[in-house]
Amino acid sequence: MKKEILEWIVSIVVAVALVLLITNFVAKSYTVKGDSMDPTLKDGERVVVNLIGQKLGSLEKGNVIVFHATKENDYVKRVIGTPGDEIEYKDDQLIVNGKKVDEPYLDYNEKHKLGEYITGSLETKDINQVDGKNKIPKDKLLVLGDNREVSKDSRSFGLIDKDQVVGKVSFRYWPLNEMKFGFNPDTNYE
Repeated sequence: MKKEILEWIVSIVVAVALVLLITNFVAKSYTVKGDSMDPTLKDGERVVVNLIGQKLGSLEKGNVIVFHATKENDYVKRVIGTPGDEIEYKDDQLIVNGKKVDEPYLDYNEKHKLGEYITGSLETKDINQVDGKNKIPKDKLLVLGDNREVSKDSRSFGLIDKDQVVGKVSFRYWPLNEMKFGFNPDTNYE
């Protein structure tokens, strides 16, 4: 009897240790709050964020990420620009390093926009923390929400530090009928 109890205690301790290890170093669950990524991610949906990929330096343009916006709040946005990039929007057309880039994840919002543009026009140098230069500085990212008309993003709070990034959104698991793996667009940023 004592041996069985000891085995149960050891099993429980190992299980708790594994859960803590996974949730602190491998993956973490988040609940989406707000409409800034709609329709890609909707308010109340639950996602799993890959913590390892970000630590290994594999953030790319187009990735959907979670980052610490404040001490209390984490935001989910899409990476549009990485260090060294020149980003420009002309009448909702994304131009990365002089090349036009399609943004298929904006199709729904383009069709349902309230104004003339959803993103408008901007250049890297217009965003704070760039110091008048037109390239994104080292260790900074330009992030935008997919629902550009309502999103609070780099257009309002500026570039984010790579250190703020929690990880990449790997998959949506709730609601079950909306389960999806991968949020990178089928587009070429290079």
